[in-house]
Amino acid sequence: MNDHLSLSDLINVQIKAQGPMSLSTYMNLCLTHPTLGYYRKADPLGRQGDFITAPEISQMFGEMLGVWVAQIWQQMDKPKKFTLAELGPGRGTLMADMVRIFQGVPDMMDALSIQLLETNPVLKQAQVDAIKGTPLNWVEEIHQLADIEGPLIVVANEFFDALPIKQFQYTNGNWFERVIGLKDDDRVWGLSPTPMPTDAFPAKIAKPEENAIWEMAYPAQKNMEELGALVAEKTGAILAIDYGYAETQTGDTLQALEKHKMVDPLAHPGAADLTSHVDFEALSETLDRDKLNICPLISQKDFLKAMGIEMRAQAIMDHIPDARQKVENDLERLIGDKQMGQLFKVQAIGSKNMVPYPFEAS
Repeated sequence: MNDHLSLSDLINVQIKAQGPMSLSTYMNLCLTHPTLGYYRKADPLGRQGDFITAPEISQMFGEMLGVWVAQIWQQMDKPKKFTLAELGPGRGTLMADMVRIFQGVPDMMDALSIQLLETNPVLKQAQVDAIKGTPLNWVEEIHQLADIEGPLIVVANEFFDALPIKQFQYTNGNWFERVIGLKDDDRVWGLSPTPMPTDAFPAKIAKPEENAIWEMAYPAQKNMEELGALVAEKTGAILAIDYGYAETQTGDTLQALEKHKMVDPLAHPGAADLTSHVDFEALSETLDRDKLNICPLISQKDFLKAMGIEMRAQAIMDHIPDARQKVENDLERLIGDKQMGQLFKVQAIGSKNMVPYPFEAS
């Protein structure tokens, strides 16, 4: 019956039938509607898509993450079987670059089992085409990783930023949830009429400015809690890389990207990528500190430099002199203070006896 309706129409119909919609519900529909959702359709990545992630910029990014995984495996005394899970693996570019590093580490490929958290059939096929040298397995939910045997290493690059959030606005001394309603058939922002209890909000934002906005990413927190419990049980480590902030704060960070341009988040449901900045403090608060070693948050610049990306760049330029300009440009995009270097943060978490940073974080 609804086959001819666009996602925009379906959302409007739901708002008319059920009243104003939570932002988390709206994001869920936009990103993961079974047939019309942004992540369920074609390939959104790359220069022809809507955004470019770090692995698409340069092979050096994935290689440095591969070095990190190899060091974690060695730190665990090279178990004969271990699982590397990537959350939101895109076209498989990052995993392919990591696997290339593993192929140079004795016995590592024999021990490796790959699990990819992916639901998009177009991207699954791209992953098959990209990742050579080892069988691939897919899961659609994090809890499915509980069934694997042996240690677990998890890599999540730009995964948490794409999970649905709720927004709350502070007005006249109370917090109200921001919701999406209709005005003359156009989607507009509004506020729920029911104030939220103030004890539901972090103490850090107890005295906000008028109209301040706070974002709560329950799915991200739930996922991190699940991952932490799995790694604590199985031994291993988690590496999460995303743009975000170290301490819980207010601010509207919701953004929509379509064809590499910022657009109105309410304008084109299913056609634009919706993301928000990651509250790393809120994620780390879900973790059991008695069972996990939670490293300080550091910048992508500091992490990649510590893993040796500048030496890798020099090696490529020495080997292919004609590539010098491109390699220098790519390196600047990844570690430059005005590019991704400071905006993107790295959170490493290990099971109790692990040192998830095999270096001294500055």
